[in-house]
Amino acid sequence: MIYQTGIYTQLNLSHVKRYIRPKRRKMAGGSFGPTGVAKERAEQYQGKVTSYVIIACLVAAIGGAIFGYDIGVSGGVTSMDEFLEEFFKTVYDKKKQAHESNYCKYDDQGLAAFTSSLYLAGLVATLAASPITRNYGRRASIVCGGISFLVGAALNAGAVNLPMLLAGRILLGVGIGFGNQAVPLYLSEVAPTHLRGGLNMMFQLATTLGIFTANMVNYGTQKLKPWGWRLSLGLAAFPALLMALGGYLLPETPNSLVERGLTERGRRVLEKLRGTQNVDAELQDMVDASELANSIKHPFRNILQKQHRPQLVMAICMPMFQILTGINSILFYAPVLFQTMGFGGNASLYSSALTGAVLVLSTLISIALVDKLGRRALLISGGIQMIICQAIVSVILGVKFGDNQELSKGYSVVVVIFICLFVVAFGWSWGPLGWTIPSEIFPLEIRSAGQSITVAVNLLFTFIIAQAFLSMLCAFKFGIFLFFAGWVLVMTVFVYFLLPETKGVPIEEMTLLWKKHWFWKKVLPAVNLVEAEGNNI
Repeated sequence: MIYQTGIYTQLNLSHVKRYIRPKRRKMAGGSFGPTGVAKERAEQYQGKVTSYVIIACLVAAIGGAIFGYDIGVSGGVTSMDEFLEEFFKTVYDKKKQAHESNYCKYDDQGLAAFTSSLYLAGLVATLAASPITRNYGRRASIVCGGISFLVGAALNAGAVNLPMLLAGRILLGVGIGFGNQAVPLYLSEVAPTHLRGGLNMMFQLATTLGIFTANMVNYGTQKLKPWGWRLSLGLAAFPALLMALGGYLLPETPNSLVERGLTERGRRVLEKLRGTQNVDAELQDMVDASELANSIKHPFRNILQKQHRPQLVMAICMPMFQILTGINSILFYAPVLFQTMGFGGNASLYSSALTGAVLVLSTLISIALVDKLGRRALLISGGIQMIICQAIVSVILGVKFGDNQELSKGYSVVVVIFICLFVVAFGWSWGPLGWTIPSEIFPLEIRSAGQSITVAVNLLFTFIIAQAFLSMLCAFKFGIFLFFAGWVLVMTVFVYFLLPETKGVPIEEMTLLWKKHWFWKKVLPAVNLVEAEGNNI
């Protein structure tokens, strides 16, 4: 054995693949999976939090903040009269007509396309980014994402017609597609093992901070007539430039270098990241994982096999349900929504900024509680609170808010309070956990395919809701909140009956979790549980 009593002998790393082959075992369902070598060697990992890791966290935060900023800035800009008069004259005229239904003021497919085009472009770009990230490294996709976002922000800020405006939005979508594919992956690969879980949620926290920042920017720029909207859209160029430069200056991840056969170079990068030369155990795990991952030629075909059915269902349902909570409708169109309810222009932007701040604080609650209370408790409690809040808002609007009247000040305050309580519930439950759970349930051989499906489904439903929301608001009126409350009821029942608790369960033992579940054990191929447990020791 080359490895003995926690110490590696010195050997030529260029031959490491030839001498050290990853052991493989037969797993439940007849497929072969990783041996769990990372679990055996994890306690031998050495190193500290270095400046490289800190810089990587900042780059990741910029990537998340860009995504959040764009979600937040869209709704504020589409509620500004100068923007509507420039590009959506029909909507502007309807908004000024006293007899126009409150709920239908903003019903325009072109206006909806301004918001939703970004997410359709992001969906396509995510699929295109996957082979680039794998074959050319994580940095390549981060740089591509930053440059695309930079150009898109410039086009939006200088737009003189609708095609130019939509072209800018599409380029922003391409930037988000590349960024969402590469930044979380880069972060997880450079972070020390004991920080990966927390840093995963820090990316979500950065997204919520981006939303809050956009709301505050909109609140300030709406006073700068007639060009305030250009400043709101153009300010996205600043973090995009930082993201592109950061991606260029940072080192490639050692995992990516080893996967592409550059093992010696990967070792040097790993030594810098960890601040020590004793990285043999972690490097060996990278070599083992790389060989195993490269041996799976068709991960998307593999994920369709019956033994991976629970993971596939979660990869589709978790991101779909996250969007069907209705949260994106509130974040996209918060100012429009509050204006629809009769709030003035300034008050509507202020109220949406308040919801952005609430989302940031509630994400901090989730970070503090997720590993104490568990995933199921947060999802179920958050779901119940969201249903109650949406039902109350719907009743108030249905009884006290007609087509051509405004809410009284008292009822307006009550509506804002319950929308904020809804956002709080989302922020500690489906917001971060809609991403965290899919990322922790996949075995190594289908992990990349599973994550790609999760991102694609999320962006697809984001596009659908963004495009349809203004028409749905016009058709359903106050019932729009009951529509989303119905979906929250469905997803809460789904979690209660079909999602096992993953808190404290090692990734390499996650397959056993499904085989012990009352429902999924009936779906999975028959296997001797004792034998499966023995194989996972």
